[in-house]
Amino acid sequence: MKLQCTVLAAVSFGVSVAFSQVSVANAAEVKILTAKAIATVLEKVGPDFERTTGHKLNVVSGLGPVFLSQIKAGEPFDVFVSTPPTMDTLFNEGTLVPNSRTNLVRSGVGVEVRAGTLKPDIGSVEAFKRALLNAKSVGYLPVGGVIQLIERLGLTDALKSRVTIPTTDIVSELVAKGEIELGVVVITQILTSPGVELVGPLPPEIQYYTVFVGGISAQSKAPDAARDLIKFLTGPIAIPVIKLQGMEPG
Repeated sequence: MKLQCTVLAAVSFGVSVAFSQVSVANAAEVKILTAKAIATVLEKVGPDFERTTGHKLNVVSGLGPVFLSQIKAGEPFDVFVSTPPTMDTLFNEGTLVPNSRTNLVRSGVGVEVRAGTLKPDIGSVEAFKRALLNAKSVGYLPVGGVIQLIERLGLTDALKSRVTIPTTDIVSELVAKGEIELGVVVITQILTSPGVELVGPLPPEIQYYTVFVGGISAQSKAPDAARDLIKFLTGPIAIPVIKLQGMEPG
């Protein structure tokens, strides 16, 4: 019996080592260039992905147009996440694998203020316009459709001297510092940024959703790991976090 137990223990140890070696052999680093909407999700669930797959994540957060320029200049990556117009360019050019296109999340747009400060009324389109016109300063990104919304509302000229449109994703940081009074960004960014509070979503008549799409580089050195990541982001571990951060899956 003692000999049998010893043999079984040795076999068990050997199997464990074999699995470990396979895991190490199959492990890869996945470089993901992504909008902040997915970067904040990966902050929460990335360790689960790494633990269950053995892969390592290299997450770089930023704006789609900046990444687009970097990719066209030869920046290597495995997964890219951005909005449809940016993604369409790369899919059409063959830079991204066509059948890897995946709608990951979508988020509505809201208004934010510095935590603890007065929240203006934005319950109607007219109230939202008044809030913008009464604010000492307003900030939004050059992507995501807010510029076009402001144009449709006829406020571009009126707000010109008070608008900050940074080329990096720092609107919420500027609001938190008190450098901008009102920010107009995707709701998920407001809910995941310290020092700011959500005033509310845009009025239903002008609300719209920003979709974030994932795709795999045609030149990826770890395409299987990249597919694992995209599948993971649409699965049961990621979805509750996505919802908690104010987004809808897919």
